[in-house]
Amino acid sequence: MVVLVLTACPAGLRGHLTRWLMEISPGVFVGQVTTRVRELMWLRVLELCKDGKAIMVHPSNNEQGLEYRFHRHDWLPEDFDGIWLMRRPADPDRTPALRPGWSKASQVRRARRTK
Repeated sequence: MVVLVLTACPAGLRGHLTRWLMEISPGVFVGQVTTRVRELMWLRVLELCKDGKAIMVHPSNNEQGLEYRFHRHDWLPEDFDGIWLMRRPADPDRTPALRPGWSKASQVRRARRTK
């Protein structure tokens, strides 16, 4: 089973992919194709999806049973001891600013020790 998600890609690419996959939602394609067709499809996605984003998930012979492919995507896969997890980049607007110095808990512990 292959899952392909496209964002901001030309309509021609979506039409091309409907030859082999079924579009279950705008930009989300699902289907079962051979490895050769999958590789050729991915090359076509890279060729036509210049400014857009693409993610392909397909079966693989590993612990998770899945393999990922990305094109211009913000979330990136990272290998943690053989398991691939998605790393989302930190958003500086939503990340609280860390104050310099000790946390309140450590200040309380230090005050208790010094008494």
